[in-house]
Amino acid sequence: MNRIKVSILILVAFISVGCFEDLDDQPITIPQINDFVWKGLNRFYLYKDDVPNLANNRFSSSSEYEDYLENFSTPEALFESLIYKRTTVDRFSWIVDNYFELDAFFSGISMSNGMEFQIYRFPASPETVFGVVTYVLPNTSAETNGVKRGDIFYGVDGTSLTTSNVSQLLSTNNYTINLGTYNDNNTADTNDDSITPTTESIALTKVQYTENPIYINNVLNVNSKKIGYLMYNGFTGTDAFNNELNNVFGSFKSAGINELVLDLRYNSGGSVNTAILLSSMITGQFKGKVFSTEQWNSEFQAAFENDDPEQLINRFVDTNKGTPLNSLQLQKVYVLTTKRSASASELVINSLQPYIQVVQIGTTTAGKYQASTTLYDSPNFRRQGANPRHTYAMQPLIFKSLNVDGKTDYFNGLAPTTELAEQVNNLGVLGDVNEPLLAAAISDISGTAKKATSKPFALEILKSSEDFDAFETGMYIDKNLPSNLINTNRFE
Repeated sequence: MNRIKVSILILVAFISVGCFEDLDDQPITIPQINDFVWKGLNRFYLYKDDVPNLANNRFSSSSEYEDYLENFSTPEALFESLIYKRTTVDRFSWIVDNYFELDAFFSGISMSNGMEFQIYRFPASPETVFGVVTYVLPNTSAETNGVKRGDIFYGVDGTSLTTSNVSQLLSTNNYTINLGTYNDNNTADTNDDSITPTTESIALTKVQYTENPIYINNVLNVNSKKIGYLMYNGFTGTDAFNNELNNVFGSFKSAGINELVLDLRYNSGGSVNTAILLSSMITGQFKGKVFSTEQWNSEFQAAFENDDPEQLINRFVDTNKGTPLNSLQLQKVYVLTTKRSASASELVINSLQPYIQVVQIGTTTAGKYQASTTLYDSPNFRRQGANPRHTYAMQPLIFKSLNVDGKTDYFNGLAPTTELAEQVNNLGVLGDVNEPLLAAAISDISGTAKKATSKPFALEILKSSEDFDAFETGMYIDKNLPSNLINTNRFE
């Protein structure tokens, strides 16, 4: 078997088409790259059975196959033609033309100025947009220059933001944000809301940065309740951060907390293993029970079930590489979510729900339940031995996750128990007992905290800061795959 790293990716945007660089001075044709695209999807694609052009018997001869490949002018065109129901089923498969950038990203190298934000627009002015800072990363340009959660910016480098220019203006490594204030005209109707420009601006610079996913952790004492609060912004999956997460739960355990609020509102995904570890720390009483299962295309599913069906099952654990987990044995957990809560965040919620009470507060999650993997043009589709004559790689969906009850396909996201949208003009301070989403959780726990008004926010969120990165964090696990399926060539 071959070992492969499996990823659930959040990014929908495709990387722009580049030149077909000749890395070893030997020419390569587009049909030759197309051959890699078709073969990779024919092996791995989750929805292969639903795409007639990926069927094993689609072509009666090599010449027919070659003619088919030549009909597509770019690898992107072929790739997109083979995606199953792009807008309704597979929103997340993608292809890149420079895997060196992809490799750097998966190695933990990313560029950040430390300002995390969301882009909104008013219903009455659909072309005009503005940004709202959601949180600021420590030891970054944004923190140094005084950017704060709740700051509003209407322009970049003196140019007002619109739907047409926002991506270009916020994708550069250096820019200046122009600040404004939110004006609701003292009405609840957002149709007459506007942004009033100020004279203040802040210059920001992106540098290489590694984000610690543990953004806030503390113990809140409310009446007789000890409430653990953890804002966790990414299932990074590194040993160092997994150990730190276990230490946080050790602190919670030592403090004797009896309630936990897990804040995943800006967590777009990460390691499956870390999702299992986190869920096992929250509980601890389910060691060995099914956390989640996987469903692949029919060929891989049959091979796994025949050779090693246990590989399709992820289970709760009580240790991490020999180190005991600091488990809380909880029967209930509060989870704060928004549309940015995705992949591994949803996996935790969906997989815990059959076992304990999950009280979800906020808005509906992203709806990312499928997994993908990076495929390179090599005999076994791994990075080692990749064809040096081009730099294309693919990230197709290859399986979907199910909880122990079989729940999956939550395309529309996981709906909250209590719906409460963040208000642009009242975000509050993260970790503070009066921050609206946390206050709602505390109110449910103790009945003593001020409960925020549970009303939707009418402004449309167009983008988040993660959408301006070339790649986005994914959810991954190591998986042994049947080599007989990987190495079978349909056409030579």
